[in-house]
Amino acid sequence: MTPPQELMLAAGQVRLNVLDYAGNSPPLILLHGLSANGHHFDGLAAAGLAPGHRLIAPDLRGRGRSDKPAAGYGMADHAADILGLLDQLRIDRATVGGHSFGALLSLYLASQHPDRVTRVVMLDAAATLHHDVRALIAPSLARLAQRYPSADAYIALVRSMPFLGGFWHPLLEGAFRAELEPLPDGQVAVRTSAGAIAEALDRALGEPWEDHVARVNQPMLLVRAPEGYGPPGTPPILPEDDARATVRALRHCRYVETTGNHLTMLFGENGRRTAEAILEFLN
Repeated sequence: MTPPQELMLAAGQVRLNVLDYAGNSPPLILLHGLSANGHHFDGLAAAGLAPGHRLIAPDLRGRGRSDKPAAGYGMADHAADILGLLDQLRIDRATVGGHSFGALLSLYLASQHPDRVTRVVMLDAAATLHHDVRALIAPSLARLAQRYPSADAYIALVRSMPFLGGFWHPLLEGAFRAELEPLPDGQVAVRTSAGAIAEALDRALGEPWEDHVARVNQPMLLVRAPEGYGPPGTPPILPEDDARATVRALRHCRYVETTGNHLTMLFGENGRRTAEAILEFLN
């Protein structure tokens, strides 16, 4: 895979760090998960999404190398950033896709700004948010707030996390390394703001998702990861019933199951299957 061009672009009130994977038109805007960054789509790009399509994957506000305002992490704030980014890139309309929180943001954009969104790809998210989502992200919030003796120590910690179940991939490692900032004392910290993540989750939980779904007319794809997000016996992040309920509520939505869990669906052989589902929908 040719590495993406990394740009810092003004997007309304903030500057966003943007990965631009060279490819053919039309562009596909990819929005990452709640505490992730744009490099979490490296696996899908390598699996075939690029160069068949020009992929544009920003670090959302508060994450990665993008600006981190003290507040302003509602869906409308994030959506304004993406619209500003489209304007900056001179893209009138585009397919918008996302993973987890990014999938919900994609749905929000399609609902509130239908003139800018042609199609939507939702990866492992539905209009019904997981009932225990706060507990699920607690380990991530704790990880964000700490310092680590080295990048290698941080990677070793991540590799031991139960939600990976022994899965690892070089591009997944690259995504985790991309979120680290070296400190003057030789330690490293995670660039993403724990406060931004907490506010973004609180604001997302307050959104009227059923109303947003009712407004969407664009063709949509919902891809679900069926494997557990944790030790053996742990259920998947997105229950099948919730996924199918969202599909039924949308006017033009296709449902596909890939392999892997909520995170591993983006990398390796799982990522290849996920990319194939997206390409079939786009083509």
